[in-house]
Amino acid sequence: MQSSSATIRVQHRFTPTLLRSAIVAAIGGLLFGFDTAVIAGTTQALTDVYHLTPGTLGLTVSIALWGTILGAATAGAIGDKYGRRDSLRGLALLYLISALGCAMAANWSMLVVFRFLTGLAIGGSSVLGPMYIAEVSPARWRGRLVGLFQFCVVSGILLAYLSNYLVGLERYGDTEWRVKLGVAALPALVFLFLLFTIPRSPRWLAKQGRTEEALKVLQATGEPDPSGQLQEIVRSIDEEHHRRNEPLFSMQYKLPIILAITVGLFNQLAGINAILYYLNDIFARAGFTKVSSDLQAVVIGATNLLFTMVGLSVIDKLGRKTLLLVGAVGTAACLFGVSAVFFRHSHENLLLPLLVIYIGFFALSQGAVIWVYISEVFPTRVRGKGQSLGSFSHWFMNAIISGVFPLMAAVSGGFAFLFFGAMTVLQFFVVLFVYPETKGVSLEEMQRKLGIS
Repeated sequence: MQSSSATIRVQHRFTPTLLRSAIVAAIGGLLFGFDTAVIAGTTQALTDVYHLTPGTLGLTVSIALWGTILGAATAGAIGDKYGRRDSLRGLALLYLISALGCAMAANWSMLVVFRFLTGLAIGGSSVLGPMYIAEVSPARWRGRLVGLFQFCVVSGILLAYLSNYLVGLERYGDTEWRVKLGVAALPALVFLFLLFTIPRSPRWLAKQGRTEEALKVLQATGEPDPSGQLQEIVRSIDEEHHRRNEPLFSMQYKLPIILAITVGLFNQLAGINAILYYLNDIFARAGFTKVSSDLQAVVIGATNLLFTMVGLSVIDKLGRKTLLLVGAVGTAACLFGVSAVFFRHSHENLLLPLLVIYIGFFALSQGAVIWVYISEVFPTRVRGKGQSLGSFSHWFMNAIISGVFPLMAAVSGGFAFLFFGAMTVLQFFVVLFVYPETKGVSLEEMQRKLGIS
């Protein structure tokens, strides 16, 4: 009876090791969010300094995303070889170098190179951060803890907008854009230091045959039945060894592949990062000044953070699928409203509230769900490859949309937002008829639920 009570207590609380591990890994998400959004406050200055056209501005913004694609595509294999935690240390160093490089770039070409390196770090952390958290978290807490990564992403976005606003008030003149881009070096340094305070993933340790270490980590992170869970992990790994060279693209993984690719694609086809990257330009088209645009961006960032918190608080109760369906309805309605504003060239005063409501619905649903869902649907033996695939689809579509958006907006912003709205309607039906619910299911049990032998 005493043992049962102790188990119940463990199940209902976070252990210090679990909480620290999840928070530290999620800081990679904060850098992810900061480095992707901070560019919004520099687009006008960069256009003026380097005489950028809509096409070269799109390249300046999207080059980081092409780096992100490469980072996401290779991070899974690197994480499998060197471990999730140690690979994150390398990414922290890359974040630091790229931030300083962007701030000190002597010309546009150097800026583009360091922006590409920033993308490598973002892509890698988008794979390894959620993967690490998923593998150290008991099933009961996994949704909220992996969702913590997304919480830090949107926190980073808000911090980027707030940083841009505060730096703008200081009137640094011609060096203002350098300061805005260089600020990211500070959290990168903190991230690198804190990564030396957390354990390795127990699933990665077990895969290396270090089962005693894996058991200690499972105990430290509050797994209700650490011995039983370790046996389940080892059993899964033993099956993996029999299929050492098994490719990801096989019929038995058809459903997880479809889920990972589509959740990544729809996340970007909703227009979220096109809006976040070019937010200041969107407001400028509606007649706002530079400082006013920076301030409106802070409002958007704060809304993003608030509703991500709401989403994470209910993701393990309402489930991933329900949140995606609710979000698709809300974001579609708002996107069609923004499209109407641009087509009719009137009611610009509705632009901010429409975008705020859109951000709220997106953060509540896709923002809170994407990294959790991708980390859950693949078995251990191909999770690294699967996580990379899902992130690749997300960043590939992000790069395309972010590169094309300035050209589309130069013709008419209305068409872009109409397209985004139509894609969220399509997403609603795909989620409704294809997506399974994953809440409260262990990673090994999920494998059986999806019919993977």
